[in-house]
Amino acid sequence: MTIDNINNTLDELHLLKHPFYQAWNMGALSSDTLKVYAKEYYHHVAAFPRYLSRIHSNCSDINTRQILLGNLIEEEQGEKNHPELWKNFARRFGVFEEEFNANPQLEETKELVDGYFDLVDKDFAEGIGALYAYERQTPAVAESKIEGLQKFYSVTDEKSLEFFTVHIKADEWHSEECANIIAKLPEDQQIKAQEGAIAGAKLLWKFLDGMMEVHTTSQKQIKN
Repeated sequence: MTIDNINNTLDELHLLKHPFYQAWNMGALSSDTLKVYAKEYYHHVAAFPRYLSRIHSNCSDINTRQILLGNLIEEEQGEKNHPELWKNFARRFGVFEEEFNANPQLEETKELVDGYFDLVDKDFAEGIGALYAYERQTPAVAESKIEGLQKFYSVTDEKSLEFFTVHIKADEWHSEECANIIAKLPEDQQIKAQEGAIAGAKLLWKFLDGMMEVHTTSQKQIKN
């Protein structure tokens, strides 16, 4: 197995192919829908450093752990940690501080977070595969989101867009690191990494299914 096999499978589940992000990039989403999205997706962003921490803990190779530690530090350290950067984006759409601590509104959000924790807890290979499924597509998704936000939703300030601008560059590098880690695994572990990557990609896709339902319901209410 090569990393190309995993990439080909993941391309079929690339989030920019999902109707929700396509609606985003056509300016078809309401501000209320984007507020729900920002509030719900925060749960995944806030959990992401803990996913990384579990993958790091499950890794027996110190050199690989050092790579993962660098990623974890970027996610969690300082005032501009990535969950806080996401909050800046969410605040732009009217999400209040107390709402970040509320339980998820959508079942798909809970499934996304719980599902990722299950994957990273299973073993190192499945965890690194799930991480790769997310980080490989994040730069393109982030760039596309910025374009849509600027063009259709009048979001142009640096503070509101910083989560996405940071991830355009950071996850391009991190996805390359993940690909190299997977490529060095024994073949049976590469198979597990592929399984983790597919499962992670499906969880992300299903979350957007839930958000698409929010959008569709909102459109029906407007028409009525």
